[in-house]
Amino acid sequence: MTSPAEFLPAAPSGGWRRATVREITRPVVGAVVLRMDVADRVVHSPGQHYVVRLTADDGYTASRSYSVASAPSDRYVELFIERLDDGEVSTFLADIVEVGDELEVRGPIGGWFVWDGSTPAIAIGGGSGVVPLVSMLRHARDTKMVDRVCLVGAARSLAELPYADELVGGCHVIALSRATSPSGRTAGRIVAADLEPLLRPDQVAFVCGSAGFAESASQVLVDVGVPARTVRVERFGPTG
Repeated sequence: MTSPAEFLPAAPSGGWRRATVREITRPVVGAVVLRMDVADRVVHSPGQHYVVRLTADDGYTASRSYSVASAPSDRYVELFIERLDDGEVSTFLADIVEVGDELEVRGPIGGWFVWDGSTPAIAIGGGSGVVPLVSMLRHARDTKMVDRVCLVGAARSLAELPYADELVGGCHVIALSRATSPSGRTAGRIVAADLEPLLRPDQVAFVCGSAGFAESASQVLVDVGVPARTVRVERFGPTG
C-alpha cells in the first residue's frame, strides 16, 4: 500500500522578507489582489502560503496567512485577500495599502498542501479556497502539463468566484449553488456527477475552503472512489 508520505514533494521554506507592492487589483467585490516583489525570494511550490505581518507604531503586531495564487515562475508573489469587516490585517491590505508600499512577509510556508506536477491532480476549491489551486493550474500551464490538473471552483454566484475566467474550458468545472454556470450546469452543490469525469489513476486530490465545504467536498470525493489517503485538505475560517 502506498503511504501518504510518498505523495509529498519536498517543499521550499522562507523566512521574513520585505515585499514591495507592485500591482493592486480588485477583481471581485470585497477582495483585493496584491502582486509583490519579495526581496531575496525563495521560489514557492503551488499550494503554499505567506504570512503578512503588520506592526503598529506602539509595537503591536497582527499577522494573517494568505495562499499564493501565482505560479512559481512568476516574478511576483500574488496574494488574494478577502476583506473582512472586522479583520485587522485584511482591511488594511484592502483599504490602505498602495503601490510602492512595503510589507513584512514570511514564506513560502507549508509542506502538505503542495503539488509539483509529479502526479495528476483533481483540485476542489470553495470561494477563495480556489486561490492555492489556481497556483497549481498556472504552474501546470507554464510547464506544459495543463492536462494534469482538473480544477473545480464552487461559489454561490460567478461574481463571487475568484479567478473564474481561468476555470473556463478544459476539464475544469464551475459549480454555482445559486446560479447556472457558464457551461450550463444547473445551480446546486458539488455532486458525484461533477467529479466522476475528472477521475484518473494515481491522482492526488486537493480540497480547500471553509470547514463545512471541505468536509462536504471530501466526502463526495471518497464516495466516487478516491482513496481517503490521497485527499489533502486545507480549511480556513475566522480567526478567534
